[in-house]
Amino acid sequence: MNVFVTGGAGYIGSVCVEELLNAGHAVTVFDNLTEGHRSAVDSRATFVHGCLSDAALVKQSVRAAKAEAVLHFAANAQVGESMTNPGKYFRNNVASGLNLLDAAAECGVKKFVFSSTCATYGPPERVPMTEDLPQRPINPYGESKLMFEKMLLWYEQIHKLEFVAFRYFNAAGASEKFGEHHRIETHLIPNVLRVALGHATHCEIYGTDYPTPDGTCIRDYIHIADLAQAHILGLAPGQRGFFNLGNGDGYSVKQVIETCEKLSGKKIPTVEKPRRAGDPPRLVAAAGKAVQELGWRPKYPRLENIVATAWAWHNKNPNGYPD
Repeated sequence: MNVFVTGGAGYIGSVCVEELLNAGHAVTVFDNLTEGHRSAVDSRATFVHGCLSDAALVKQSVRAAKAEAVLHFAANAQVGESMTNPGKYFRNNVASGLNLLDAAAECGVKKFVFSSTCATYGPPERVPMTEDLPQRPINPYGESKLMFEKMLLWYEQIHKLEFVAFRYFNAAGASEKFGEHHRIETHLIPNVLRVALGHATHCEIYGTDYPTPDGTCIRDYIHIADLAQAHILGLAPGQRGFFNLGNGDGYSVKQVIETCEKLSGKKIPTVEKPRRAGDPPRLVAAAGKAVQELGWRPKYPRLENIVATAWAWHNKNPNGYPD
């Protein structure tokens, strides 16, 4: 297929582009490079430097790519920032995203695959979390993603734009070529590995008094290559709806740090801080729907596998991408 990928220069998008190309698809990457990196775009893909806020360029680019499917990764994704600058999140994630939806509908795109988030649920009523849980986001980031999910439902009904929306838990790990390099890094594993690389003196643990076995938060980590495979499966005609993507196993902050120490062979000092507001004790996915309906089978379910690939990439690229 001809696949149009927004945010394909970003962390998740870059590995998905790589896997799409390996699977034989033709890929056009559309990215404004505010969060992504030009060197993270697979050389086999066509690259368009542009912003989704430019409706005319978006439409022109989708048409030029002869896009049969759109994979939409481009978004602002800092929860904390969304609480101080909500307008940025509704403007970029919702209003600019609407330009992409309109272009897809007008240009006859058949399939739309959306990068959503477990943040649409808010604090869960139960764990593991299934797709039928109430969606009550507690920050503008999660709200912006939920708004886009609702837009997809209407565009499918009115424009027959078949969609799949994946609600990610914690993406982690790396491929051999592409890894995680955010200009502002908030994710746990790369921040812990920064200490192992000697780029930081310690990592911070926010809250050690949660009702969990070791007192720290438990999260579900999913390897980036497994995320990519789910997106490729989601492209199949007839697949539609909302799917959680996670491993169904949770690991605590302390377990992540211990695993990073073991695999890097480095001691990682920690500093304990108070809890952050709004951090639930445990977030773990029930991903049975993706397994049953898409035939998805994660290849890297264990934390050790995930961290090993991340450490290999960071060790090889200690300063991340050059641009």
